[in-house]
This record gives sequence, structure tokens and C-alpha cells, in this order.
Amino acid sequence: MAFLLLFPLGYVLHVAPRFPGSLVGGVIGVVAAVLMLLTLPYVVVKHVKAAERWTGRFVSKPTLLALHVYAGVLAPILGLVHAAHKFGSPVGLTLTGLVLLTVLSGFVGRYLLAQTARALRGRRSELASLQAAYLHLPAPPAPTAAAVALSRWKRLFFVAGEPPAPPPDGAEALAAALADTEFAIRAEGATNRLLSRWRWLHAVLGALVYLVLLLHIAAAIYFGLRWL
Repeated sequence: MAFLLLFPLGYVLHVAPRFPGSLVGGVIGVVAAVLMLLTLPYVVVKHVKAAERWTGRFVSKPTLLALHVYAGVLAPILGLVHAAHKFGSPVGLTLTGLVLLTVLSGFVGRYLLAQTARALRGRRSELASLQAAYLHLPAPPAPTAAAVALSRWKRLFFVAGEPPAPPPDGAEALAAALADTEFAIRAEGATNRLLSRWRWLHAVLGALVYLVLLLHIAAAIYFGLRWL
């Protein structure tokens, strides 16, 4: 992620206008395009049940996800190398920006969303343990009939009664922990819902990347592949 975000700044130090159209630059660009195509099987398997059942006999879904992640990171790196800091083409510049945004949104969805979901499950488990501990606290002793009658008599003659019995040991600490945990669950749940929307953004950006990539390839073929 750091490399992808910092690499485009290299145009300040180095520009190679003829490299993208050279043999080496062209091969790197083709490899980057092939790697981008390798990210599609996971998308198909995730959204098409028939494809998931068929591919499940040969390769697992987590394996396809790993291929999606690694190919989706390596392809933009090779794409930036292929561009060689030449930002003269509007299509190439648009493609570079979309690729960086797609990788960034994928990073959020793959890692940050997983971390918040894991933290939320841990908080809920902690809340269940605290609730069980609170329910098992010893109940305060019930007042006797004489104590109740005396308390009523004192209230009748405006005499201060006995102070309330102190809560059981640890009750106040458990109550505070319950309140803090419930607040954390609400906050982390809101964060998780917010980050989950990045999946839709990632999907839209990915679709735009493939569309602009087709335009980029078509323009390269139309104007001629110099290395051929």
C-alpha cells in the first residue's frame, strides 16, 4: 500500500516517455492486465452460486480470495512500472487514479472491516460474560417486618431512615464495565456499518477500472504497438 501510494510521486525524479511503448514496457503492461483478469474469478464465485458450487470441487473460496488480493496488488504495481511516470495520456492518468482508489478501498474492506468485525465479536462475548457475572451476584438481604415497620414510622414523623444497604462487592465495577462495553459495541457497530459500504465503492471502482483498461488497450492497438 505504501509503495502504491508513493510510487506515482517518482515522476518528480524520473520520466521515461518511450518506456511504456517499448518491448519491456509492453510486456509488463500485458502481465499487469492478465493479473487484473485473475481478480475476476473470486468476484464471479462470490456473487454467482452456480459458479461457487462448480469451482468448489477444484479450488476453495479462500484460495480465490487470496488470488484476488495478491493479483489485485501486484497488477497495479506492474501497471505503475509500465506507465514509467508518463502522465501525458488522459486515459492512462484516469486508469492510474482508479487503480489506486480500487486498491485502497479493497484494503479497507479486506483488513479494516475484518478487524472491526473481529473486535465486535470480542466485545459481544465480553458483554455476555459480564452479564452472567452480574446475574450471579449475591442478592442483598431482605428487610425484616420489624425493620419495615420502623422505617414507615420514621417517615411518618419525618425522621431520617437508615441509609440504603450497600451493593454487593464488585457490583459497581461490573455495572460500569457493562455500560462501557455496551457503548463500545454501539460505536464499533456503527463503524462496521460505515466500512461495509466500502464494498460497494470497491465494486464500482473495479468495474470502472476494467472499462478504462479496455479503452487503454484499444487506444494502444489503434495507434499502433511500436514494439511489434
